[in-house]
Formats: sequence, structure tokens, C-alpha cells
Amino acid sequence: MDALAAMELARASLILVMTIVGPLLITSLIVGVAIGLLQALTQIQEMTLTFVPKIIAMGVVMLLCLPMIGGALSDFMARISGMIIAG
Repeated sequence: MDALAAMELARASLILVMTIVGPLLITSLIVGVAIGLLQALTQIQEMTLTFVPKIIAMGVVMLLCLPMIGGALSDFMARISGMIIAG
């Protein structure tokens, strides 16, 4: 494997990570901002209030994104396997 192929593989792996983690991070951001706004409006200053809604929302998004995540990981593994076989 030459340097160009290694760089392409590293780029593809970073894109794969962002594809997998992106929906979860965006969900966490949206729920966190919404709960923070609710806390500011109601003046409830409980630090642990954001954790339960974030965990529930991220769990739902994870279940909805599992087919996409599985497909992305499967394609990447097929690509890596092809590179290993090709030498």
C-alpha cells in the first residue's frame, strides 16, 4: 500500500465516523439546547435534567439509524477486504 492509498483510506474512515456519529451528535445538540432553553425560561437550575432526555432521544435516533450505520460499516469492510485481497 502506498501513501496515496493510505491517505484515501484514512479519509474514507473519517467520513465513515462522521456518517455514523453525525445524527447522534446533532440530536444531542438539539435536545440540549431545547432543555437549556426550558431551564432558562423556568429558572430550574438542575444539572442532571438534561441527561435523561438526551439519552432517550439518542437511543431513538440510534434505533432509527441502525440500518444506515450497518450498511455504511458493511460497505467499508467490503472495501477494506478488497484492498487486503488485492495486496
